[in-house]
Order: sequence, then structure tokens, then C-alpha cells
Amino acid sequence: MKKIERILVVAFALLLLCPVTLRAQDEDPLASIGYSPYSLFGFGDILRQGTSYNAMMGGIGIGDRNVRMINIVNPAAITARELKSFMVDFGLDNRNTIYNGNAARSMSPTAEGVQRSASNTFNMHHIVASFPIASQGAFKVGLMPYSTVNYDFQAYETSDELIANVGDIVYDRTGRGGFYKAFLGAGVTLFKRLSIGIDGNYYFGKIVRSSSATFKNASSYRVINTGWRDNVSCFGAKAGIQYSQPFSRALVATVGVTYDFNTKLRGDQTRFAYGESTMDGADTDTIFYEKYKLENYSIPGELGVGISFRYADQWMVGFDYTRQDWRKVDFGGYPGVDFATGVAQSFRAGFEVTPNRYDVRTGFGHFLNRVTYRGGLYHERSFMQLGGSPVAATGLTLGFGIPVFRYYNSINFGVDMGQRGTLRSNQIRERYFLFTISFNLHDIWFIKPLYN
Repeated sequence: MKKIERILVVAFALLLLCPVTLRAQDEDPLASIGYSPYSLFGFGDILRQGTSYNAMMGGIGIGDRNVRMINIVNPAAITARELKSFMVDFGLDNRNTIYNGNAARSMSPTAEGVQRSASNTFNMHHIVASFPIASQGAFKVGLMPYSTVNYDFQAYETSDELIANVGDIVYDRTGRGGFYKAFLGAGVTLFKRLSIGIDGNYYFGKIVRSSSATFKNASSYRVINTGWRDNVSCFGAKAGIQYSQPFSRALVATVGVTYDFNTKLRGDQTRFAYGESTMDGADTDTIFYEKYKLENYSIPGELGVGISFRYADQWMVGFDYTRQDWRKVDFGGYPGVDFATGVAQSFRAGFEVTPNRYDVRTGFGHFLNRVTYRGGLYHERSFMQLGGSPVAATGLTLGFGIPVFRYYNSINFGVDMGQRGTLRSNQIRERYFLFTISFNLHDIWFIKPLYN
């Protein structure tokens, strides 16, 4: 356990450095977009749940059971483990995105002529630990981002009449923040083939959105800043069930169902507006400042079903489907933007293959036999509808896990290559590459050594 403890100390030290954000984009004098323009709406980008293990297989996990990895997509999957096994999994990700589009008005009424931009972000992906409860049960605890808001629009006033009167005006629209999800879950296996589990989720975080108008030439005008700040702190729950049916000594099929219960967000929203002198920037006056309780925000319930087929320690293939109805969630209006909420759906397929996990011979070729190879496909429609069309994403995932040390310890690498949005329907097209690295640490509890 001393080796595991040392690795955990290093892991938590790395996580203290996150999130770290890097940015690179074209120096377009008319307009610029940083990170993701789609995070302008609602709670921002709703991140795909699961560890790197799930992400490398297209995000599947509802019907998957794996004793070697922690699967957090289905609360019932935590019971797939060896007796007395202790596991920790933590990961980091790096996202590179290229944006294309010439219809930025769908995102911001003041933006014009966006052609191309790019961003690069580095952040924590997840950290989760799993412990045994009894011979048929286990529990887990973890933390991961739930949503992220990161956008930046900038544009110049184009009205000749207004420019003639007050000079150049620069409009800025920015958003920063997001929500995290901490979770504690437990599961138990009944009748050998049936497993049930439940997670308690705690959502927390802050989102700040603001808009400003800066008068570049008229010193008698103030910079006007307006916006709002959401602080969230609330509890939710997710339940799951899995049933496994063996067809032979090696081939097992597992069917899983999950339901993420509707969660009403608790917290407060602060509306603000203030003016700042353009002469020296030091004179600031509060125009409006008021705090309200959040009342209308909620995360709707999500239903998921999945199935997998696993053949011993050699291969697995699985399929997942999820549905979440956001149509009754009121995010308020977005002036000048054709935005509406809709039904979010996802279709996922994934696999993993290990040629020969127990090949103990030396040599590079024999080492490759012990590596686990993973891949997947997904197509998902988000809760956002712009220009009357849903914002959809389609992608391909690839990855591999390298066994290290003893037991089931491994280092896992993955890449998610996909596209979100389109150049039609006044949307912006994102093409992204998401790289993940995770460390799966495994040990056995309560082993009494023969010799001290």
C-alpha cells in the first residue's frame, strides 16, 4: 500500500494545479471566439460523464461490468470487482478545438464575420476511488466537472451614424465558470446476477456572464458593464440496475438501466450593472446590484439503457442510449438569438480487446499482447436548438491501456475526435481533439504478510 499512497500524494498535488487554461486564437479585429461559443447557453457545455475508461469506448458503460476498471456510468457497475480490491482512478484531459462559421449572430447579436478561431484547454477529467463493503457490495466516492462555461465575443460597432457621434464602440460578451459534481455511491449484488446501485450527487459551482460596451474615443462616456452571477449548491441522485446472463463459461451478456433523477438547483443569482470612467478606469459606480434565489433552474431526469457482451478477459462490445428532456427548463431569453431547449439524446457504441492478457513472455510483441485496445463511436444531440435545429455532435474515440506493476494497475491513453454544430442553421462548427490520460491504481486490502 505504500506505493499506492505515494502515487496518490502525487496525484492530488497535480490536481491542485488544475484547472489550467491555455488559449490561442486568430487576431481578428472584428470578432473572436474563445473556448466554446455554445457554452453561452444554459449551464454551458454539459460534459460527458464517466472516466477515461468510458470515454475511450464512445462513452458507453450502462451495461458494462469490468472488474479491472471503475465504471461510474451505472451505479450498479461498482459491484463488478474482486473481493477486497481497492481502486483509485484519476485523469486529466487536453482539448483542442477549431471553430468555423460566418454566422456568429446566432451566438451574439453584436458579433460579425467570424471565420476561424481556435482554443486549447487543459483540465482535470475525474478522480474516483472504490472500496469494498462486503463480499457482494462496494461503494465509491469521486469528483468531476459537470459543465463548463468559457466564451468570449468581441465586436466593433458598425453603424456609421453612431460612430460619427461617439466614435468607435467595442462590445464584449464573456462567460466563465462551471459546475462540479461530487458523488458518493454504493451498490450490491443480489442473486449472483442482479446488481443495483445508487449515487448521491452534490452539484456546486459558479458561473459569471457579463456584457460591456467600451467607448474608445469619447472620454465623456463610461464603460458600461452588466451581467449576472449564478452560485449553485444542491443535491441529486442517480439509480442503476444491471442483470448478467451467461451463455457459456466465457460469454456473458449484461443489460443495464440508469435513471438520473430530476434535480432542482438551489442557490442564488446576482444581477449587476456598473459604470466605469474611460479616463483612468479608477472611478466605478454601481448602477444596479440585486441578489435573488434560484427558482426555475433544474437538471431534468435522464433515462439510459445499455447492453454489453463480454468474452472472458479477451473482448467486450457494448451499446448505450440516453434521453433527457430539457423542454420545460427555462433559462430565460437571449435577445437576438434564435435559441430554444429540446430533447437531448445520445447513441453510443464501444469495444475493448486484449489479445493475450496472460502472455508472460518477454519481447515487444508479447508486451503488445497484454495491452488493452479500446474504441468507439457516438452521436449525440444536446439540449440546445439554434435556428430551429438541434446542435449535434458526432465523434470517434480510440485508446489503449498499458498494464504496469502488479494486479490491475494501468496507464490509459485516449483521443476523442469529433465535430459539433454545422455551418448551416446559423450555427458554428467545432472540430475538436480531446486527449485524455488516466491512472488506474489497484491493490488488495487486508493481506497479512507471511513474513514481517
